[in-house]
Amino acid sequence: MKRLSFFFILLFFSAAAPSHAQERRKIRVSNANFSFTALPLVAAREWRLFEQQNLEVEIILMRSFAAAAALASGDIDYVSGIGPASVGATLSGLDTRALWSSTNKIAYWLMAPAKFKSLAELKGKKIGVTGLGGTSHVALAAALEKSGLRAKDYAAVSIPNAQLVEALESGFIDAASLNPPTMFFAERRGFKRLLDIGALVEMPSGGMTALLKTIRNRPDEVKRVIRALQIAKGVMLKSREKTLDVIIRMLKMDKETAADTYKLVESNFNDTGIPTPEGMGNIIKALKAEGRFTDRNIAYEEVAEPKFAIEVARELGYKVP
Repeated sequence: MKRLSFFFILLFFSAAAPSHAQERRKIRVSNANFSFTALPLVAAREWRLFEQQNLEVEIILMRSFAAAAALASGDIDYVSGIGPASVGATLSGLDTRALWSSTNKIAYWLMAPAKFKSLAELKGKKIGVTGLGGTSHVALAAALEKSGLRAKDYAAVSIPNAQLVEALESGFIDAASLNPPTMFFAERRGFKRLLDIGALVEMPSGGMTALLKTIRNRPDEVKRVIRALQIAKGVMLKSREKTLDVIIRMLKMDKETAADTYKLVESNFNDTGIPTPEGMGNIIKALKAEGRFTDRNIAYEEVAEPKFAIEVARELGYKVP
């Protein structure tokens, strides 16, 4: 995608920042954890890009199921994330829409001991995922199906992310779907990448979700939130050292792991932030594969509102279809 140079990004958000006469809005954003997909959110706060948009943002760590309830009650304004949990909540009756995504390519690798040379060797084996029905699981299933392995050919086992490498080392599982930084820890311990899951499955990762009434009643605020996030992502792609500092401090990574993570930033964050119909459709397909919402023909517009991301992308010089 075409992006403005670092200089012009800075020039744009300085020029486009709302005037000081405009009300500074205080908003609360939930986030499951400070991880790879949350980097634009964290960077926008650390680099005061939200303030440039006259926004005062409080980030609250909250699990997905709790975030849906908090959003419905008005205790938070936005949920940082788009995935099976947020889309499932929308389709279950929470009147929300996906607004913007960190990337439309998820960062997951299927990793296994070096003795496994091919995916076919995983037939009848146990594969660890971080939550049955979550992004890790549904993306894995879609990628393996494209590669010739059906769900009945292996057993998906839910294991907390922090324990996946230990489970691999103990032999409790034979392979695992890992995201950063866990994939790098596994790699250093001798485990091999069998499959780049994200290369096979277009699916939004990270991002922002809000209530439809917020979108309708506070459109200027919504656009300012997205602009700050998209500018943060653009700066990340242009300023390696500045981004490494955020990764090390906020994600609590060592320098080597931070450098590996930044490589994924370079390869995965190169997009407009617009949630794509294909990506959202893959989440819906995954939910239906679990037996949910199977009687419904679900349109893209029921789960996403891309107009603000489209406007911001155009204003920032991205090529938008």
